[in-house]
Amino acid sequence: MLLALLTALSTLVGGGAAHAATDPCSPDDATACLNVTVTVPGAGPAPGVALRVEGGDTPVDATTDDAGKVSVPLTAAGDYTVTVDEATLPAGTVLKDPAANPVVVTVALGRSAGRIVQAVSPEQAGASTPDPAETGADPSASPAADGGAAAGADDGAEAEAGAEASAGPGTNRYAQLVLAGTIFGVLLALASLGANLIYGTTGLSNFAHGELVTLGGMTAFLAVQRWGLPLWLAIVVSTVAGGLVGWLLNQLIFAPLRRRGVGVTQQMIVTIGLSLAMLSGFLFAFGARPAPIVSGISQRMQIGPVQISGQSLVSVGIAVVVLTAVAVVLSRTRLGRATRAVSDNPALAAATGIKVESVISRVWVVSGGLASLGGVLLALYLNTTRFNFGSTLLLLMFAAITLGGLGSPLGAVLGALVIGLVVELSTLVLPSDMRYASALVILILVLLLRPQGILGRAERIG
Repeated sequence: MLLALLTALSTLVGGGAAHAATDPCSPDDATACLNVTVTVPGAGPAPGVALRVEGGDTPVDATTDDAGKVSVPLTAAGDYTVTVDEATLPAGTVLKDPAANPVVVTVALGRSAGRIVQAVSPEQAGASTPDPAETGADPSASPAADGGAAAGADDGAEAEAGAEASAGPGTNRYAQLVLAGTIFGVLLALASLGANLIYGTTGLSNFAHGELVTLGGMTAFLAVQRWGLPLWLAIVVSTVAGGLVGWLLNQLIFAPLRRRGVGVTQQMIVTIGLSLAMLSGFLFAFGARPAPIVSGISQRMQIGPVQISGQSLVSVGIAVVVLTAVAVVLSRTRLGRATRAVSDNPALAAATGIKVESVISRVWVVSGGLASLGGVLLALYLNTTRFNFGSTLLLLMFAAITLGGLGSPLGAVLGALVIGLVVELSTLVLPSDMRYASALVILILVLLLRPQGILGRAERIG
């Protein structure tokens, strides 16, 4: 089943080195991207279509490429008017919705926003089929406006575009935000689960966990864009790389520290230094520019009152399958029972014959693999990755773990879902660049009322 989902994801985004030939706009803190795709239903993309983008100091004229796409970098947020030159449409076609030309699209720095334009025969013009908005992706992106392909501002370096949070024609904004929050929560749960397993078995808060997430995204970027591997294989390679790095970290650093009796506070400080070292390494190796794993933007589909891209649908499907598999392993297998025993009482587990260090080593491997896999899927959802990708999400991952209950794998999943929903729904009343802060406020309130978290166990002191 997991292999089928990986294959489907690779197919949806076109996979492999085919994307390396294009060089789309990559949003960052000083750049917004306006993406327009022109297609002829049943015939494919429409190259050579001219359009004009107005709203800045100088109008921008652009022409669609062989894939029917154009990506315009913009240096100021605001409303931009997109006008398609109907005379340049493929012969025998007109705009499906002439009333939507020109159209106003709202963009924000650090985000991608856009439109899908359909050219049809004159007899089909004016059909009622909704024209879905097309954007890049952002785990916590929120719409700035209804009815168009709008994107709100972002304060995270990795939060590049929120496809699922953008409410296009025919969608309900509230339902769309719930969908976006759920997807982000599931992917965040996958990325943060490994850190919770490490805490449960060793008591260590791993501040380098964010860099394991970055490792997954960057490895997938190299595999697809530099090595020409298909996307599904890049995901497998990234997951294996994360597991290997997790094993090495334990064998070379943390296992020796435990044998010497170094306390968890000192080990935590080591993880902070390790995080900074890995962050600098990623910056040196890849630079500060965004590094999208794939260049294409997956077509979105209408499901009831919401829209979802096929890429996001398969990504969340992979995450659900993996999370379910982890739950089964923890509850039904010998390794899972040993892991829970070590988490409950390491000394008692050792007394019953369980090899505690062997269990911890395997947990580090699983933690690294889950973090890297989560990093790839989040990068696909965000439509980009970069050197500080995971470190920007680290606070949200810790919030999810603490909210759900430290050391509780199921709690981490529930906490991540709560964080994802709060992050998205808060944009209904707050500016979108404050959405991360809203999640942390909820965390503080919950911990004041229930310090052990949602599923954590209260501990007796004294």
